[in-house]
Amino acid sequence: MELNALAPMAEQLFDDLRRLGDDGVGITRDSYGEGETAAASYLTEWAGHQGLTVSRDRGANLVFTLPDDDGQAPATWIGSHLDSVPQGGNYDGLAGIVAGLLCLVDQRQAQRPTSTPVRVLALRGEESAWFGRAYMGSSALFGKLSEADLAMTHRSHGRTLGQCMAEAGADVQAIREGQTLFDTSRARAWLELHIEQGPVMLARDMPVAIVPGIRGNVRHNRVTCVGEAGHSGAVPRWLRHDAMFAVADLITRLDEHWRALLERGIDLVVTTGIVGTDPAEHAISRIPGKVDFSLEVRSQSPDTLDVFYELMRTECRAIERDRGVQFVFDRRLSSAPAIMDAHVSSLLVDACRALDLPQERVPSGAGHDAAIFANAGIPSGMVFVRNANGSHNPHESMAIDDFMRGVQVMADTTYRL
Repeated sequence: MELNALAPMAEQLFDDLRRLGDDGVGITRDSYGEGETAAASYLTEWAGHQGLTVSRDRGANLVFTLPDDDGQAPATWIGSHLDSVPQGGNYDGLAGIVAGLLCLVDQRQAQRPTSTPVRVLALRGEESAWFGRAYMGSSALFGKLSEADLAMTHRSHGRTLGQCMAEAGADVQAIREGQTLFDTSRARAWLELHIEQGPVMLARDMPVAIVPGIRGNVRHNRVTCVGEAGHSGAVPRWLRHDAMFAVADLITRLDEHWRALLERGIDLVVTTGIVGTDPAEHAISRIPGKVDFSLEVRSQSPDTLDVFYELMRTECRAIERDRGVQFVFDRRLSSAPAIMDAHVSSLLVDACRALDLPQERVPSGAGHDAAIFANAGIPSGMVFVRNANGSHNPHESMAIDDFMRGVQVMADTTYRL
């Protein structure tokens, strides 16, 4: 099937949802909040006009189907997430949902359904920016949200994740009990289209690529280094317990370990994205007595994640002894790496080959809901679409021609499945 005729429909969807989520700087669709709910309401109404059936699962995610799908047969699921980071871009997550919807519209208009039904899942709450926990909507489906997760608070208004999910219509009691809310026996495959969030495809002039695997991560939203405040001119170095220098020491040591591991060919990225002293206390002439920072480690290898994490804790203990400080950690959060299914990936490659597109493989450094489905035992595959200017910022730039190529790959693969 040729889907290029649906390009204007895709552009209209992206334009309408951009206006709906515009925050004056970028796009804000907050997890289980007004922005995400507004997008969900818009897509529900739009799908009704296209003759699609819309329902809500027990995790408050939206399920789109063709009207004659009774939900009983195993299906190919296509989807991604509705939410965005604060002041983010319009395509992160949304592109994967729109891709699935176009596949359904194409089947309905052509009156040529696939032998395996296609269902589209618009997941809520994938971004960790709002509650400090990623993959909330998909994790809820597989009993992977703990009581501690549900107690995490929103960055702005302070209500808990559990409260916000309940307000969105999720069965929070079942989620709290760890019930499995997604029937894996009714999932033949999970497919996800996503913009690439790095520069590789742009540099290599690749409109689409196949994702072989997704990095997992270990993170702490907040680590506090506690030292001793003092006058900057009155305390000599040998008597200082400077929390800022201790944190800088730790980051420098971790960077050296990271470089050494990369030289050995080990996949790893390390980030400290938030560092700060208390604004109510900090001053040019004050030795910082307390510094808060975040820490995130990502790798395709769970062993690498574990080893580097223990290495980090060892360095913390050494710095505590050397500098007379203490590192205090909040709850460790982790997401397992995921390998995409070989058979599903080969079908995506075949679809690319038939369309005379590159059959390149580009691993994902960012996390995606596909990791949750793959690690739940559902054969999963991902397609990347070229995107300029990175992601998690207002300047995401995906050409509609590239997007439609990616949608065509997804649609052709649904027939192959």
